[in-house]
Amino acid sequence: MRLADQIRKDLAGLVQREIEMSRVGLVTLTDVELSADYAHAKVYFTVLGAEPELVGEVLNDKAGWLHSQLFKLLHIHTVPTLRFIHDPQIARGIELSQLIDRANRPQAGVAEIPELEDPDEQP
Repeated sequence: MRLADQIRKDLAGLVQREIEMSRVGLVTLTDVELSADYAHAKVYFTVLGAEPELVGEVLNDKAGWLHSQLFKLLHIHTVPTLRFIHDPQIARGIELSQLIDRANRPQAGVAEIPELEDPDEQP
């Protein structure tokens, strides 16, 4: 397993178990990008039921503590400094899906167009 995947997995467990997130909604860690020297990590997250800015503040405030917990879990020489960034891709996907659903929904007061009969078809 790649180091970035292991960091995401371990951080997700720590966030779920150790950080009081009940006031900010459901947080999902979607990806971790490591710098080439493993000194820095961008941790991307999505959230349902809260403002991403608030969740980002909470996570970034706890980044030092999460870093120390990762050090205990990973048993590697260098554990990256963590920076949490909101991942808007999930929210954009939901918005696009809703737009598609609205576009495909028949509008009230508009009669459906009857299907044209095929003139070559024999009864």
